Amino acid sequence: MTSISRRVLKGVRLRAAEGIPRASRKAWSRTGVLFLSLAFVAMSLIAPNRAEAASPVITWKLENPFRFFIDPHDTEAHRATYRALGPTERATPVLAAEHALQSGDRDGWAASMFRKTCWNNNRFKCDAYDDYINPSNHAVIVEVTGVDDASTLTCTWLTAPRGDSKNPRGDAITQPCSESARFVVPYPGGAMVTVQIGGREVSKTLIKVRDVLIAGMGDSFASGEGNPDRAVRFSRERTSDYSTIGLYSGLTGYPARIGPWRDLGDKTFIKENARWLDQACHRSLYSEQLRAALQLAVEDPHRAVTFVGVSCAGAEITDGLFLRYKGNEWVPNPPRLSQISAVAEAQCGNNKTQPLDLPEAFHMNGQIPQLQNIVLRKCPQDDARKIDLVLLSIGGNDIGFSRLLANAVLSNVSLLRELGGWLGQVHGEAEASAELATLGARYKSLNRAIHSILYVPWQESDRILLVAYPGLALEGDGSQMCGDGNSGMEVVPDFQLDRTKLKLGTWFADKLHRLMRDTSYEFGWTFVETHRRAFIGRGICAGLSVEGVSEVDDLRLPRKIDGIWTPYNPADYRAYAARQRWFRTPNDAFMTGNFHVEAGLLTKVLRIEPFAPFQLILASTYSGAFHPTAEGQAAIADAVVDKARSVLAKYGAGPDADPTGYAVPSPEDVPAPAADEPDAQIPDINSLLSKSGGEKGATGTLPAANASPAAAVPAAVTPMTNDDGTESGATVGVTSGVPSDEQPPEAVVGPPPAEKAVVPSPSPPVDSSATPIEIRPLNREPQQTQTSTEPVPPPASPPPAQEPFTPQRFAPASGGTTNATP
Repeated sequence: MTSISRRVLKGVRLRAAEGIPRASRKAWSRTGVLFLSLAFVAMSLIAPNRAEAASPVITWKLENPFRFFIDPHDTEAHRATYRALGPTERATPVLAAEHALQSGDRDGWAASMFRKTCWNNNRFKCDAYDDYINPSNHAVIVEVTGVDDASTLTCTWLTAPRGDSKNPRGDAITQPCSESARFVVPYPGGAMVTVQIGGREVSKTLIKVRDVLIAGMGDSFASGEGNPDRAVRFSRERTSDYSTIGLYSGLTGYPARIGPWRDLGDKTFIKENARWLDQACHRSLYSEQLRAALQLAVEDPHRAVTFVGVSCAGAEITDGLFLRYKGNEWVPNPPRLSQISAVAEAQCGNNKTQPLDLPEAFHMNGQIPQLQNIVLRKCPQDDARKIDLVLLSIGGNDIGFSRLLANAVLSNVSLLRELGGWLGQVHGEAEASAELATLGARYKSLNRAIHSILYVPWQESDRILLVAYPGLALEGDGSQMCGDGNSGMEVVPDFQLDRTKLKLGTWFADKLHRLMRDTSYEFGWTFVETHRRAFIGRGICAGLSVEGVSEVDDLRLPRKIDGIWTPYNPADYRAYAARQRWFRTPNDAFMTGNFHVEAGLLTKVLRIEPFAPFQLILASTYSGAFHPTAEGQAAIADAVVDKARSVLAKYGAGPDADPTGYAVPSPEDVPAPAADEPDAQIPDINSLLSKSGGEKGATGTLPAANASPAAAVPAAVTPMTNDDGTESGATVGVTSGVPSDEQPPEAVVGPPPAEKAVVPSPSPPVDSSATPIEIRPLNREPQQTQTSTEPVPPPASPPPAQEPFTPQRFAPASGGTTNATP
């Protein structure tokens, strides 16, 4: 017992003894001493714990962990939303945040943010940062907790930067202890931060940011097609008339855009088009790739994410990832580079890439003739920032899935079918089988390019995440699908869902899914597919077409009939409200993207008349029909985040773990290298890397336009473009080959059958689609589109393939109307 305790005890004894008879004082004194001694022992044991609990502690977070958003307040809005989620909601944080953000925002949260990003003129560059890709520092917010009466005390903050030659002594800030402080700390070195009270150090910590680089490449499912950052807005009173003649008679009373435009497609009308982060590629902030990267940034206060997204609607592995693709909307400044070259350029930061002539590296012994004599850009390895994650969504366009879909949803009497689906061919089984047969070689070529051009180490292939496509029309337990009808599609008479043809498309979608899964196992990629289960029951026909249903789940298109809007006024349409369906119907596409082109473009370039009905067709197809909604994109992002967390944890959450490169995983975590690739010389690359790289592009001669196509396979000759503007020397279109004789299985919809054994990846993916789940049934009234409940038989023989259509040769028709009623 200390002297202070003894004096306190003596005083207590003297005061307590007053008034007690002298005869009793001695006994009381002995008892009191024992009692108080035990009390002080207990106090001495408790005191250290109290002091420890009250010890000041420094906490910190990044001011802007997602620097793609220039304004830290935009990032903070997402971080605050995440922090407000409950434990159950955090199981699917992106989807839960999407619901929270959209609940009070009529135009969608992206409308106020998409103009303030580090994407400028087809480059990842902005004035806010000297080098967006290679940050030299990060701003952090620090606080001290555990200080009693913090508002009445003064704290002095001191920093000791590591690796900052410009400010080696750091900063000093004196302010009330209740206030947070802001410091800029070097990256990757970090800084030691100390807080003092009254000249005495009370706490210190090392602040070191983990910054990860995430690159996203792919097609419309990755770009966010169907979900513009700013959707079109409609007038409460005005209507548009598209046609009153022929097949398209009665196309009157349609919703009309806001604005003082006079004719459909005039300049004032086009100014009210939907707006995108990237207009040509229909890439938006709702992209599942961006949402996944953003979630990884906001959920960890010490992790920053540098995001590079170049996905583009309509892209293929060849025409898009390897070769320049200009997108699906006519704009003055289309993408300058292929996606692989664009990521390589971004990877280089403020340094310069080199053009490489690669005549033999990627065509896979002639299996992919489009990739002969290609030119790609590559960053010198010493200048290239290491990529932590590569997000991919690709393959659907390579097998012509949109053309298969067009075959399933277009009526036999249709201008759009005559035009060839989505201005391309309408595919059947033979064409899709021929293209599916070459997809494996395309994936192999892509795998080679990611490793050799973008420097993802061969032994770390699980950093590449391939994302599966969700089912478009699966209902019930996943073995049922949408039936015949046109609910959600009555925007034009062209649409008429044919269940038999849809069955064929679903069968090919399952074949594509299995190929993607097997490819991921073979190359050691991480396969993302758990979201497929969540889409069952939320497909294209989820909703109602009857009176009394809520506006958001009503599949019908608003029309003004006899002066009354039915079923609701289009001015009240909310593109991003929560819905049962997670796919955009053609009606939704018209109400959200409402894609139109300038009047002169249709007649001068496409030579199409009547022009007004065709604008309506564009507005219901090129606006993102049959693509996931923002909710669907968020659900996909949740599945990506779940896999990405594991990969980042395996490698130390980013290159910050080792400033010179990646953290080194333990030997048992290193996957076996892909067969024949890492140890084999890749043709033409190693020798070229030692050269400076010339500006000369590849040359080649296109086959004659009247060359005979392969048997049973229609051909189209279109020059493909290298990144330097030269032609690749390849014939573009369906490759040669006889269609497969394989017959569809008896059950082609829903869970795929068990697969043969494949080489497992380091983190074997879980096939959620193989396990049917119970979906809570909807209380539906009979509607025009019915869900079939009987087992799905094999698809019937497909109809004959349509002849390819050349827009320039389409004979002008007469009788269109461009009227708009004020």
